[in-house]
Amino acid sequence: MHDPHGERMDARETRAAGGLALVFAFRMLGMFMVLPVLSTYGLDLVGATPALIGLAIGAYGLTQAFLQIPLGVVSDRIGRLPVILVGLLVFALGSIVAAQADTIWGVIFGRVLQGAGAISAAVMALLSDLTREQHRTKAMAMIGMSIGLSFAVAMVIGPLLTGAFGLSGLFFSTAGMAVVGILVVLFIVPRPDRMLQHRESGVAKQALGRTLRHPDLLRLDVGIFALHGILMASFLALPLALVERGHLPKDEHWWVYLGALLLSFFAMVPFIIYGEKKRRMKHVLLGAIVLLLLCELYFFWFGNTLRALVLGVLVFFTAFNLLEASLPSLVSKVSPAGGKGTAMGVYSTSQFLGSAAGGIMGGWLYQHNGLSGVYLGCAALALLWFCFAVTMREPPYVTSLRVPLSAAALAVNGLAERLKAEPGVADAIVVAEEAALYIKMDTKQLDRMSLERLIQAAC
Repeated sequence: MHDPHGERMDARETRAAGGLALVFAFRMLGMFMVLPVLSTYGLDLVGATPALIGLAIGAYGLTQAFLQIPLGVVSDRIGRLPVILVGLLVFALGSIVAAQADTIWGVIFGRVLQGAGAISAAVMALLSDLTREQHRTKAMAMIGMSIGLSFAVAMVIGPLLTGAFGLSGLFFSTAGMAVVGILVVLFIVPRPDRMLQHRESGVAKQALGRTLRHPDLLRLDVGIFALHGILMASFLALPLALVERGHLPKDEHWWVYLGALLLSFFAMVPFIIYGEKKRRMKHVLLGAIVLLLLCELYFFWFGNTLRALVLGVLVFFTAFNLLEASLPSLVSKVSPAGGKGTAMGVYSTSQFLGSAAGGIMGGWLYQHNGLSGVYLGCAALALLWFCFAVTMREPPYVTSLRVPLSAAALAVNGLAERLKAEPGVADAIVVAEEAALYIKMDTKQLDRMSLERLIQAAC
């Protein structure tokens, strides 16, 4: 049935959002499946040391961090599809290199190649090209859910696949997932009619300086760096701890991660609801950082039995999932009007740099100080993060919108300033070359229809 008001996504938009969510999910599965198994199975590789295992865990983050924004800019010039397809091919090639390697350096090179297929920015830009304004947030949420789900699935099937087929089988399966992603792009994802220059989903040079000088955005960038650093370092130590101290065979680790992830998803939901409804997300953020810090100290003091480790993993995942879900939302709230895409680009780069640093740090600490050194290193990183985060202001509870403007509206002098004077409007900017208004507003005080009436009245 036709929807005249455009309240629901049409078939083309649904195909685009679903197809691109699948591409993200398959690619992130390939990234994450290595996490719970490389520290235990990787020690059998020729030349392997804990420090080099850590480098292999974090290596993909280095190339992801340095190539993500540049490849997003390239996609603006030559098109999204070539960048996405070549990126998936490079990811598949990296997986095959790692699968055929019998030395740790071969796996490290394969992981570096995997990271070079940095397609996140191009995928988000293509999603903007294929969806209407009113459905873009919904479509991006679908991709966000696919990433979260792929992380959960990877934690479970990574140990199962590696137990059955070894590390080479695991890497060959990630290559297969990249090929499936290519097929999804070729046969499911629609072709865009045009390339949209969109500041909510892509990096804008004009917004870069403002983003890099924004103190609260920098605090959030430090946060995602620390969070993924702690994740990578912890997952060098925890699989080893389950074997050495919990006496759990490495091919049975999947049930620990499955149980912990399922329970942690339910445990974090009340805190998200409380933070959003009561508008106290800063307090929720600080509480979760403290929980992460205490969790690492708990592993240091009490992580000597299987029961203690399983309990610790549950608490760790509750804090991690809560922070992983909260931080992008805070970036969206805090970023200036028209700066969300740029802010998310810098944020994602910080995330991948954190993954690389965490893997390297965890490997080095384990080689020189054992499991205790990794736990204390992660606790120190969490404490440093808390010191940065505690000075952050409570974020504004606003929604970011991009509203196309008519020629008459574009001709209005000072439209953005007029709108900023309205109750509920936190920030606004008119971008003439896009014929669009970017605005951040409190939807409890001003809805989209009222905003459009205000724009019409100003013309």
